[in-house]
Amino acid sequence: MSKNKISFNVAEEKSARLAVLIDADNASAQTIDAILEETTKFGEAMVKRIYGNFVGDNGKWKAVINEHAIKPMQQFAYTTGKNATDGFMIIDAMDLLYTGRFDGFCLVSSDSDFTALAIRLKEQGVTVYGFGKKQTPEAFRNACSQFIYVENLMPEPAQKDTVTDKPQKPTEKQIQTVSPENAQAQPKIAEQLENKLPLETIHKIFEHADSEWMAMTAFGATWKRLQVDFDPRNYGCKKFTDLVKKYSDVFDYEMRKTAEGTQEHMYVKLKV
Repeated sequence: MSKNKISFNVAEEKSARLAVLIDADNASAQTIDAILEETTKFGEAMVKRIYGNFVGDNGKWKAVINEHAIKPMQQFAYTTGKNATDGFMIIDAMDLLYTGRFDGFCLVSSDSDFTALAIRLKEQGVTVYGFGKKQTPEAFRNACSQFIYVENLMPEPAQKDTVTDKPQKPTEKQIQTVSPENAQAQPKIAEQLENKLPLETIHKIFEHADSEWMAMTAFGATWKRLQVDFDPRNYGCKKFTDLVKKYSDVFDYEMRKTAEGTQEHMYVKLKV
């Protein structure tokens, strides 16, 4: 019985220790619940802090801060038009980094000003998880070890309304009033609403593989290293295996049993 208890404690100690830092100026209170739930996939949030000027914000953050036991880091705006929050969050992040207590940092912001911070944290050997909107600048996304779009974390009805809904069919009146220039632009807009697989990246993965078949775990891990914002949810799939099955014109897959015959693992091959 004591041996089991020791093993359990050892397993607990192996959980990654995370610091979750939220930029209140570039995050929504409605997304925090989903973001904190997502962080549990990466480890345990030992520190949860939110940075901003909470004086006169009509209490929009109060309920979220209390519910999730987030420590508010009040930063007054010294000058109009200047963002003092970013500097405060960056300094605090470096102080936390130098304690050596954390395996990873979760930066919740869509602001490119945190690009240098993400790079510096990674240089120190910690994993950086970014959480932001889909319009987050590429520089900040690529500076993170992994970047998660908050739109993918929201409930399905909200996601459909803002992300995945296809444009409605135009009425006859709308068609008649469309100029030639707008008519040419419409197909391009429609294409942007549907995420397309990055075939160039996928081809690179298989070009460096030892064989035409790759284990699903290896394929997924390599894809994430090449594209930090990769997420099956970007393509309307909950899991990586669902994505492979959905795009049957791109991938072929098969299930293989282990040598012991007790488990099955998916292997994937490129068709195109």
